[in-house]
Amino acid sequence: MLTFVGARAQQKASDDATFRKLIDGYCAAWSSGNPENAAKYYSKDATLTFYDLAPFSYSGWKEYDAGVRKTFFDNTESASLTAGKELKVVRHGNIAWTTVPMRVTAKFKDGKSLDSPVRYTGIWEKRGKTWLLVHEHLSVPLGG
Repeated sequence: MLTFVGARAQQKASDDATFRKLIDGYCAAWSSGNPENAAKYYSKDATLTFYDLAPFSYSGWKEYDAGVRKTFFDNTESASLTAGKELKVVRHGNIAWTTVPMRVTAKFKDGKSLDSPVRYTGIWEKRGKTWLLVHEHLSVPLGG
């Protein structure tokens, strides 16, 4: 017989594994240099806000996709986004939020490079069997 506490622990372990897989896939998709690979992680609702490293924000996936190509990928030779081990998941029904430190590295076409820690928060909504980002916030600490 499974106790309530045991059931919660099983659900937490399942959620942790589910979102670790999602976050690692998300990072691999963005590291590919093609936003189309990341599209499957996002809700396509036009009114959603996504806070990126630059510029300040995007409204909806269409704007995010076009904007990140212009402001980042068009100027980049290679880039990598990696999630740290300290993933935290909080879930309430079909809504979950994740926080995890990340690291972004990039080599730009002008010869400059970037290597910076990133703070990441993702708000996910389960739609059918799929978890989709409905809001996210990426930021870098002041000073780098």
